[in-house]
Amino acid sequence: MTASTQPAYRNPNLPPGERARDLIARMTIAEKISQMMDDSPAIERLGIPAYTWWNEALHGIARAGTATVFPQAIGIAATWNEELVFRMATAISDEGRAKHHEALRCGDHSRYTGLTFWSPNINIFRDPRWGRGQETYGEDPYLTARIGTQFVRGMQGDDPRHLKTAACAKHFAVHSGPEADRHHFDARVDRRDLLLTYLPAFEALVRDAGVAGVMGAYNRVNGEACCASPFLLDEVLRQRWGFEGYTVSDCDAIKDIYTHHQLVPSPEEAAGMAVQAGCNLNCGHTFEHLLLAVGQGWLPEREIDTALSYLFQVRFRLGMFDPPQTVPYAAIPIEAVDSPAHQALALEVARQSLVLLKNEGRILPVEKDIQSVAVIGPNADDPLVLLGNYYGKPSSPITVLEGIRNMVPESTQVRYARGCDIAAPGQSGFSEAVQAAAESDLAVVVLGLSQRVEGEEGQSEGNPGGQVSHGDRHTLDLPGEQEALLKAIAATGTPVVLVLLNGSPIALNWADAHVPAILEAWYPGQAGGRAVAEALFGDTNPGGKLPVTFYRSVEALPPFEDYRMLGRTYLYFEGAPLYPFGYGLSYTDFAYHNLSVTPGQMHQPTPLQVSCDVHNTGQLAGDEVVQVYLSDQAASVPVPRHSLVGFKRVHLAPGAVAHLEFSIHPRQFAVVTDNGEWVVEPGAFTLFVGGGQPGQAAGLSATFELIGEPTVLMD
Repeated sequence: MTASTQPAYRNPNLPPGERARDLIARMTIAEKISQMMDDSPAIERLGIPAYTWWNEALHGIARAGTATVFPQAIGIAATWNEELVFRMATAISDEGRAKHHEALRCGDHSRYTGLTFWSPNINIFRDPRWGRGQETYGEDPYLTARIGTQFVRGMQGDDPRHLKTAACAKHFAVHSGPEADRHHFDARVDRRDLLLTYLPAFEALVRDAGVAGVMGAYNRVNGEACCASPFLLDEVLRQRWGFEGYTVSDCDAIKDIYTHHQLVPSPEEAAGMAVQAGCNLNCGHTFEHLLLAVGQGWLPEREIDTALSYLFQVRFRLGMFDPPQTVPYAAIPIEAVDSPAHQALALEVARQSLVLLKNEGRILPVEKDIQSVAVIGPNADDPLVLLGNYYGKPSSPITVLEGIRNMVPESTQVRYARGCDIAAPGQSGFSEAVQAAAESDLAVVVLGLSQRVEGEEGQSEGNPGGQVSHGDRHTLDLPGEQEALLKAIAATGTPVVLVLLNGSPIALNWADAHVPAILEAWYPGQAGGRAVAEALFGDTNPGGKLPVTFYRSVEALPPFEDYRMLGRTYLYFEGAPLYPFGYGLSYTDFAYHNLSVTPGQMHQPTPLQVSCDVHNTGQLAGDEVVQVYLSDQAASVPVPRHSLVGFKRVHLAPGAVAHLEFSIHPRQFAVVTDNGEWVVEPGAFTLFVGGGQPGQAAGLSATFELIGEPTVLMD
């Protein structure tokens, strides 16, 4: 076929929208509908290959064989390092492209071989009981937005014509448990909580990162099913934010519309309602009823064409209809998967995710020439617990036990005892563990959670064969016999270091009072054991910060089902946390100097320029996460106690000083009125810059003032 006779959709030089319109015009209604389901069949007469949209890349390419496995998302957030997240996502998308083209060469179009990755999960981790909170970037909208933006940019690449892969922001919106109720639950929220907490990260990924996809949530929001919500999918996403990518339902969420939410009586009405509201793609088995919906007049065919246009534009941007030599990412070799460079990067992300919660008497770091170490606990030598959920298969995962054995000299005796199960009752292993600790110079006790006690509803991934996750937690305590084991080990008198592997906050009240050192390691990925050992023995200096609040008990929290933010997260919690959001210690010390806030007075909202110097005053090199918080002293409506408005992770040698600058946008010091307007009000504001929240970390504060009349900010 010559260039002059080839159809327009085959011309790679035409815009994706024009190509999509040409292709759709050549399709029958049945063919169109077949392409609106996640498992889209081939249409040979038009040269449309079969394509399965569902793929995952939460913290590495998932469910598709060998891949580099980075720390779980909550650990990624604990790095507070945007540049590192971008490099990690670039590596993940390298592996995704390599796997996709290898699959095509083998004629494989099955699930988890495509280029549309349903990641990241940017829901706000508003309650620590939520089993899927581990998949998020924590409880703060600004931190979530910044980390998520860099993840999307790394996944999608920077080619002006082609997407490297297509990222997808999920679950839109107001979605964070309870897991057992997600298929029928109605999250009731006011306009203020919606705009301040639940939508900002999605808006940032759409407007700042150009995310290619958005996945709707299972639940309803204020009565509307998220996957059939004119407010969310049309008014907010398309009209207000200008989203030009595709939307997809969570899997079988369209079925929920008539079976669980019971908003309509039939599948064809549910399918028609979803498409008309703005859902383009169905993961599940309901859109096959669209033919009847169109035939019965419930849905105009032009709505099918609109939805299909968004889908095919993404496929054209991914280069699926173009010669491979014209797509720059098609040449990434399969050798990129699990490459030495990616293995090294997984180790670096794991290192930076570690958060030092306690180091009484500076027991850490430990000298490597220690004569004996006892490594104890159900998470000490379990490769599966390193991975969290939605993971690939690492070629050589390193547990904490292996990491310590590899770290210390051969002359050091390393004793191991599991001690107890992660959650089941029984203390039959205590005696072996106590003896190991009593005969050693140090006891490293590795406890925490696993996918058995936190995870997605009905999840088997990350669990031993035949077991499924409990989903959400009902308590924040260590499960099973773990705290009893810790107490028994501490009673031996041997110095104890507690290492935690978990995806959500734990109420460590006894440990905080009695154990001299505590290191939070999350689900640290394939290199987690090595990263932990390096930190324990001083090869590295932990510098991560908490992306979530660690509460003292579940009794301190509002009811799980209450989606109001009052009393939740560092923004609105009035109690005394065990460990606050933004908290994390170091083996060295930092001081702050020369805080400048310009202008000190403003007559109309303009970006605020903030600068300061941070000084490593200790004897070791280390990382500091410099955090900027803002407090509105004169707001006329409810506002957070203070809000994160900037951060930067810096590495400093002993004695070194870094000069940092931040620009704070007026939107960040605006309030949300009762009718949903963003307004900058006159009055005094306080800026704090330091290593954590105001009053909870070293730092400096200054004030600025807005003079004049309230100013409404436009979208």
